[in-house]
Amino acid sequence: MAPLLAHLCPASAASLVVEDVEICEADEPRFVEDGWARSGEPAAEKARLRGMVEAHFDAVYVALRRLGVPAAELDDCAQQVFVVASGKLAVIQPGREKAFLMGTAVHVASHARRSQRRRREVPEGDEAADGKADEGPQPDEIVEQRRLRALLDEVLAAMPEELRTALVLFELEELTMQEISAALDLPMGTVASRLRRAREVFTKLSARVVNTQGRGRP
Repeated sequence: MAPLLAHLCPASAASLVVEDVEICEADEPRFVEDGWARSGEPAAEKARLRGMVEAHFDAVYVALRRLGVPAAELDDCAQQVFVVASGKLAVIQPGREKAFLMGTAVHVASHARRSQRRRREVPEGDEAADGKADEGPQPDEIVEQRRLRALLDEVLAAMPEELRTALVLFELEELTMQEISAALDLPMGTVASRLRRAREVFTKLSARVVNTQGRGRP
């Protein structure tokens, strides 16, 4: 991931990765687990679901934001991903939980974006997500992290949906091409082709965004 983010700011790419984790560490997905507790599911299934939340909630939350879900809908969409998983435990192979969750996140994010377009709402900023990172980094680090995240989000938002999805899952969520192929029900060759084109588009768009930002500075 670092080489990709280096197109935006070589000196600060690593801080963006750390900040992404910190955004979600403040979340307590109790609303998800509380729903399961009332569902009457067997103890073994509840334990597996709880383990999936603890291991992958942060990754799902960040991926949804990277896939274009409005900040105000992130909590609901993250819950929806795990609710879907709760009904599909029988088909989720052990060790493939993250791939399944990310594939589900792609579909949930797509639906959220379509709903937003139908409502003709102006996309919200990352205020809700930013508020989760108010501890730890120094003020100047927070400013730089937010600037980098805004640049990355701007580039991702400008990419075609299918290319952005491939890039987010491979470069940011670190799924293998095999996992992406299974999660999106695509041939390996298609995944490889999309990923190659996604990197090319990302490089061009990031250079354009950085140059535009540079010209806009006093």
